[in-house]
Amino acid sequence: MISRAVSRAALLAGSAAGALFALPAHAEAPALPSAASTATASVQNDGNYPENTIIITARRRNEQAQEVPLAISVLDQRSINDTGASSIYKVQQLTPTLQVYSQNPRNTSVNIRGIGVPFGLTNDGFEQGVGIYVDDVYYSRPASAVFDFLDVNQVEVLRGPQGTLYGKNTTAGAINIRTNQPTFDFEGSAELTLGNYNFRQAKVAVSGPLTKNIAVRLAGSSTSRRGTIYNVTTGNYINAQDNLGIRGQLLFRPTSNLDITLSGDYSTQDPECCGTVFVKYGATQKAANRQFPAIATALGYAPPSTNPFDRLTDVDATLNAGNITGGASLKAVWEIDDKSTVTSITAWRFWDWKPENDRDYSGLDVVRKSQNPSQQNQYSQELRYNFSSSRLDFVLGAFAFYQRIDTQGTEVQGADSSYYNLSGANRNNPAVLEGLTAYNTQYLKSTSLAAFAQVSYEIADGFKIQPGIRLNYDKKEGLYDRVVYDGQGVLVPATGGGQIRTDQRSIFAPQHIEPSGSDWNFSYDVTASYQLAPDILLYGTYAKSFKTFGLNQNGVPALNGVPQLDLATAKPESINHYEAGLKTQFLDRKATFNLSVYRTVIDDFQASLISTRDPGLVRPYIANAEQARSQGIEADFQLRPSERLSFYASGAYTDATYTKFTKAPPPPEYTSGSSTSAAIDINGNIIEPIGAPGVPLTGTNKSPPYVDASGSVLPGVSKWSFSAGAEANTPASVFGKEGEVFAGVDVSYRSKFSSNPTPSIYTWIDGYTITNFRAGFRAGDGFSIYGWVRNAFDTNYFDQLLVAPANTGLIAGIPGDPRTWGGTVRFDF
Repeated sequence: MISRAVSRAALLAGSAAGALFALPAHAEAPALPSAASTATASVQNDGNYPENTIIITARRRNEQAQEVPLAISVLDQRSINDTGASSIYKVQQLTPTLQVYSQNPRNTSVNIRGIGVPFGLTNDGFEQGVGIYVDDVYYSRPASAVFDFLDVNQVEVLRGPQGTLYGKNTTAGAINIRTNQPTFDFEGSAELTLGNYNFRQAKVAVSGPLTKNIAVRLAGSSTSRRGTIYNVTTGNYINAQDNLGIRGQLLFRPTSNLDITLSGDYSTQDPECCGTVFVKYGATQKAANRQFPAIATALGYAPPSTNPFDRLTDVDATLNAGNITGGASLKAVWEIDDKSTVTSITAWRFWDWKPENDRDYSGLDVVRKSQNPSQQNQYSQELRYNFSSSRLDFVLGAFAFYQRIDTQGTEVQGADSSYYNLSGANRNNPAVLEGLTAYNTQYLKSTSLAAFAQVSYEIADGFKIQPGIRLNYDKKEGLYDRVVYDGQGVLVPATGGGQIRTDQRSIFAPQHIEPSGSDWNFSYDVTASYQLAPDILLYGTYAKSFKTFGLNQNGVPALNGVPQLDLATAKPESINHYEAGLKTQFLDRKATFNLSVYRTVIDDFQASLISTRDPGLVRPYIANAEQARSQGIEADFQLRPSERLSFYASGAYTDATYTKFTKAPPPPEYTSGSSTSAAIDINGNIIEPIGAPGVPLTGTNKSPPYVDASGSVLPGVSKWSFSAGAEANTPASVFGKEGEVFAGVDVSYRSKFSSNPTPSIYTWIDGYTITNFRAGFRAGDGFSIYGWVRNAFDTNYFDQLLVAPANTGLIAGIPGDPRTWGGTVRFDF
């Protein structure tokens, strides 16, 4: 017996070593008999649950999804693999109300139902409204969204406030990711994928016992792909993929009711990324000679193509998206008895960001260097007590979190900057701005403490009431220090020095602020649900939630060189959320239909603003809009009439608007620079005539210092979004293996959406449809081979449109992926 155990341990260690050093990969359990779907595939069935049952942990315990009064979408690992949904960014194609936007890993926004984080702006001093959790560990920055999933078993997308159950308050929803855990049976898998654009992906995982009380799991993945945009300046393809990740888990089970799991992971990216293409010119209110066509002509410049889907760029600054993240956690689960469980999660995570960008979005030498590398360390401790009985379930929890982020930025202007940015006599003097350099030093120290509880009590047969409460304390300390030197290395003062210094400060103004604050918040929710029939659940929810205050870590607008310190912080959001839902299964559980309607009203909505008092480069910060609202309806449907055929469809209507935003940042068609901004009276009312949008100012007309965006849509939100798919299979024998030949299709659609903090006539992104196909063979012994085509009809679409600096009318864009195709082979053993 001892020799057999030693042999198996040696085999496991040898397999793990080979996995990590020869073929990094991602584990997958044997394929489950379900089509790719959202909330209706049979993801996991660890207990005596009925067929076609999803087991989720959304309420911090194993439950059947159809019995949980919550709007939730679930993806199992086969759905993730078959549909290519290998990261949070790609999961959005299967979950219509999830929106993910990524200009680069740091500048990534994750929203649910149109809310979560200010669109298009990275600011470390503000919270994410959508919490990302991996094995119960909170990931404080959304850069994790751009990494490949690593040995993931299931992804749950929870919609609506979740603060009374999750350690960090999540006002818009949560993404709960569960990885595969160590097993006491030896198992493993390996997968290899090859495709066009030199796409290569390898995944492997092994798991098994080291002793009768200790099990280990090791997994790795490696992904690379040539970029989809050709840079004529460097001769390289940019916006490539270059990901490597490893994860190790050690499970210690000293007794049958105690599991202690030590986990560690490390992921790195080092692609030449992230660049843009020329999209179009949109006229502003500037003088004609200060708009992009005239500037380009005067400087002898033309973009490499005026068709963005030629996928050509000429950005001339160095590009890099170096990104390293990892950490360790210790999770202990003690089942006191068959009703009570105590869970402790201790975690540390780090994130190192090493970027290089071209912030003028062109081959002009305007911004020569733009890089803001940062280093984050976070520490968290969560403790939960779960009790479950026939009529009563409850969770009591406490959460502590500390985070420190340090940033060291360098920005340098180029030889074309004076002509591009200035309007006076110094415009034709390149030396005024060439070499102008800003060094930015920032740090953020953030502490969060919380106590939370949620109770579910069955008052009468089938009728449950579920109240929850949360008490939260936040403290933040920040620093923003910008020191500016001219091209000769001379310090630029905060005030004085004549017109040259004024022009230099219009681009990079020295500034030193140390924002800080602390706040207590109390939030609560209550849900009532009624099991109308064994497979019909009705529920209704009210939640009073919040998102804590934020610090502007990227500087604030200044008047006469004096920072406006009242803008250094933004008030907390106050949220009232209402939701009602229906969950049903019928046709002997072969069909599932879920429906939810909701309304979320946010007072003091934290929105991205741009100061019109600072001419030159766009300077965004975050302040409070008076109120925003998101309301809509969501539906999920699945039908599996037989083992050979399955269908799914999900759809959402989302009405997300600024209910009241009276002083929103002007869109580019209403901008001309601060020297021509209209005056305001003591009450903040505009008292000078405003010029027409997109027309150079004449006479006494001025540009508005702000616009009333009340009633406008929130950025990044499509009013309509859908996903649907089907899979069919038939028995077959291939390579002497018995199994099934299958074919599937997945379609996603979203209607047009705004890609600017305030809607602009130039930055609406047209609606689009993406269609993916797959076909292949899967055997009963875990072998599968299949081919796939994603974006099969080569739809042209944009992920984002961006307004270039200085409001010259240049609109740049990030095109979505073109048609890609390839093949995958996978073995389970």
